[in-house]
Amino acid sequence: MLVVNEEQIMRTYGMTEAIKDVKDVLIAKEAEKIANPHRTVIEFPQHEASALYMPSADLVGEVSAVKVVTIFPKNPQKSKPTTQGVVLLSDAQNGEHIAMLNASYLTRLRTGALSGIATDYLARKDAKVVTVIGTGAMAFEQVLAVLAVRKIDRILLVNRTTSKAEMFGEKLKSFGVEVPYEVFEDVSVAVQQADIICCATRSNEPVFKGEDLKKGTHINGVGSYLPHMLEVDITTITRASKIVVDDLEGVKDEAGELMHAEKIGKWSFDDVHGELGKLVNGQIIGRENEKEITFFKSVGAAYFDLAVAKGVYNKAKKQQIGTEIDV
Repeated sequence: MLVVNEEQIMRTYGMTEAIKDVKDVLIAKEAEKIANPHRTVIEFPQHEASALYMPSADLVGEVSAVKVVTIFPKNPQKSKPTTQGVVLLSDAQNGEHIAMLNASYLTRLRTGALSGIATDYLARKDAKVVTVIGTGAMAFEQVLAVLAVRKIDRILLVNRTTSKAEMFGEKLKSFGVEVPYEVFEDVSVAVQQADIICCATRSNEPVFKGEDLKKGTHINGVGSYLPHMLEVDITTITRASKIVVDDLEGVKDEAGELMHAEKIGKWSFDDVHGELGKLVNGQIIGRENEKEITFFKSVGAAYFDLAVAKGVYNKAKKQQIGTEIDV
């Protein structure tokens, strides 16, 4: 079995490759070449934490994966990361377990790749300003993904703790991002200026007001992934002319803001424009004019992890990266 740690993965595999591999798996899923059983979520209320178990398989490429990811928001107080995970990759021809990969970075990367793909199809071509609400670990790859598909002039950062937003901006600079950033305490001001908004929070209430959105804005919502989480408000949902989701089955069970909107009769899952895979393969259309507000909602699915895990494994084998062990 090949074991590849996070540092090795980060040196080997980046956003451009992730976007390509995630696009490929979206198309394969639409062609019914992917098996994706529903994830299992175990919550630990005493820690405000959860563990997710996510299996999937490529039925044509004959490889399967199981990701186990834990999300413990209080971990930074203990000098531990909020999100930790591993992916077990198996050969579906003979059952051999071929790789164990650190999944924390891969989770952030594939989530960013999804938002990048959605942004490419749904954001205005002349979008210049991206507002990031929530500057935790998941947000970094959101910014990188947007930068991969649009020429951005300004990055506006909003976080409950402004010092963390400043640290996030400096991290972008140290990574080589040359786009200037600004930290905002007033979320309304940052939203009113945005062409693209990335939300990556675990909030149980909306993080901005839908009436602050200017016409033509695109929103990526990736933070809320449990029924009680509400990252965007009803106004945003009802103002959006197109709502695209990463995986409809998962969103129906886990996207709290959409579930809430349907429950109170303000919106219906019948109003979903379609899944991202249908956008990529041309079954549905993306942005049609400069004024419509678009919203991409992502809760994740195992086959996205499978896509990037396969990509890392193939590249690691080719470049002889990682450690071979007997188990």
